[in-house]
Amino acid sequence: MNAKIRTYQPDEEQVLYDICLLTGDSGNDATGQYLDPRLLGEVYVGPYLRFPAALALVGTDEDGVAGYVLGVQDTVAFERWCEREWWPSLRSRYPLGAFPPESADERIVRLIHSPPTAPPDVVERYPAHLHIDLLPRLQGQGDGRRLLTALLDDLAAIGVPGIHLGVARANERAIGFYRRMGFTEVQSFAHSLVMARLLMH
Repeated sequence: MNAKIRTYQPDEEQVLYDICLLTGDSGNDATGQYLDPRLLGEVYVGPYLRFPAALALVGTDEDGVAGYVLGVQDTVAFERWCEREWWPSLRSRYPLGAFPPESADERIVRLIHSPPTAPPDVVERYPAHLHIDLLPRLQGQGDGRRLLTALLDDLAAIGVPGIHLGVARANERAIGFYRRMGFTEVQSFAHSLVMARLLMH
């Protein structure tokens, strides 16, 4: 049975944080890797649920929410908003050195204190970006395609010309999925790729 796709509801934040952790190891369960189970969600989910112009869609089955796609139409505006509204309180809560050196938690804390910014040549053509995560029970049956298509259609409808995303090289399944969805590699790094596609022709 296909998942139902609808807009995120405010009381579902914890579920999305949980899904982020359960898919946080290149699509696999990262629960055992983090001392603080909320940390991944604070970076990859939380700000998207607060940013005024963000789009948040969920896929639900008979057991509840089992996947989400989060997107912003203007990555530069989102980064500025995070610097002003989101990161300061997290930096207070998670000071550098709060976790053991080289731990998974400490790597995320470093991102909170020095968040990467999207490359100008990427956001010029592909100003939007997204995150999508599905629990295994929603994978492999077309729900990811339907969820992502719904977001892309919403962005195209408001005139967004293109969208990009980052993906770990280790996540070969996701890379294959994005390629099938029309994304191509636009930047390559040691452990990750930036993939993008145009929305308007």
